[in-house]
Amino acid sequence: MRLLRAPGVYAPQDDTALLVEAMHAAAIPAGARVLDVGTGTGALAIAAIRAGAAEVTGVDVSRRAVWTARVNAALQRMPLRVRLGNALEVVAGERFDLVLANPPYVPAASPCAARGPARAWDAGLDGRQLLDPLCARMFDLLVPGGVMLMVHSALCGVDSTLRQLRDNGLKASVVQRRNVPFGPVMNGRIGFLERHGLIEPGQRHEELVVIRGDRPEPTPGDDGAERAGAR
Repeated sequence: MRLLRAPGVYAPQDDTALLVEAMHAAAIPAGARVLDVGTGTGALAIAAIRAGAAEVTGVDVSRRAVWTARVNAALQRMPLRVRLGNALEVVAGERFDLVLANPPYVPAASPCAARGPARAWDAGLDGRQLLDPLCARMFDLLVPGGVMLMVHSALCGVDSTLRQLRDNGLKASVVQRRNVPFGPVMNGRIGFLERHGLIEPGQRHEELVVIRGDRPEPTPGDDGAERAGAR
């Protein structure tokens, strides 16, 4: 799939491809409502439509990304809704059958960038500045029986993601893994990563993981305490 990309918009890479593989393995039900968090070029959102989703919403904090995703959807003749802002605020109150998330997760010396290309990858000292809020709110974004697929680097703490998702009512597991060489961003901060113990001396690769979270279906006689009962 050939997509346009405005300057400063995150280009689909290994993490995008891994998430697409996980999405196909999860088998989107026909007519699914899908949310793509951090849509960028719209690559994941368009892939979801092609896989059979009926209604797909892409959200991004970057105006250039929103414009890019809208143009790509139009060129591909795909019925994609793209909205600007923080997904946790923009779609508050809505629920989806599938949530796809490729949030910024690269450890950085400073908090998430307010603007510029780094906003697509910088995520604070431990890389979890956006992962943690997503884990905390994911239960509320899913319909009962809904599925979340989120990709990030193992440097950010796979166990931490699994624990938070489970603590917030989801069943969670790793469904995809892939070792990839460092790209330009990671190579540019090797000293920082080594000083903070995030990589071993001489390490020049990272493991990407896709984590799946499932919101359980309510059981007969459920009194509404779905979140607590799923832990």
